[in-house]
Amino acid sequence: MKQLLIYICMVMGTVSCTSRSPQLENGDLLFQAGKTSAMSDAIRAATGSERQLSYTHVGVLLSGNGADSVLEATSDGGVRMTTLQEFLEGSARIEGAPAVTVARLKDTAGLAASLQRARAHLGEPYDYSFRPDNGKMYCSELVWESYRRPTGERIFAARPMNFRNEDGTLPRYWTELFERLGEEIPEGVPGTNPNEIARDSALRTVGHFFR
Repeated sequence: MKQLLIYICMVMGTVSCTSRSPQLENGDLLFQAGKTSAMSDAIRAATGSERQLSYTHVGVLLSGNGADSVLEATSDGGVRMTTLQEFLEGSARIEGAPAVTVARLKDTAGLAASLQRARAHLGEPYDYSFRPDNGKMYCSELVWESYRRPTGERIFAARPMNFRNEDGTLPRYWTELFERLGEEIPEGVPGTNPNEIARDSALRTVGHFFR
């Protein structure tokens, strides 16, 4: 039996067979500590915390037809659909496992409509400006805009954005990015980030891929 299980895992892949893989449900949010990049480092410096894993990305789990996909807004593809395997491969590693946490709404009323709204953003470009209502999306903005209560009220709050390090300095990535865009850095403009959404009381953590 043990040999048979090993064979099945070799065929199906390590992600689906690892005992660390949490049970997923449609509409779960996948919070990811991304691999090192200039953007990930800048996000981590501005929104991270030494007290917990610092997330730099979030995606929406969509289940159906026997497969799991992740709807996400990325800087290299805008709002797109990614396989779960590809999403996990894009994560940093903790003892060899993807640094991804799975969270679920405590109250799922209105979830179907929220996912329909999220799907409607497929194909929109990435929002390098980090501003609302401009026809573009960054990762946590997609979640903020899509996830709503049956009344239409957004589940997650937007708060004044911070782009600065803990010492108050601006990472070079942000200054150079907004110089190229010809825009002011939207410091203090209402917005979202993966770390704040991950800590929101509307969610409960249901598992990790690294434990």
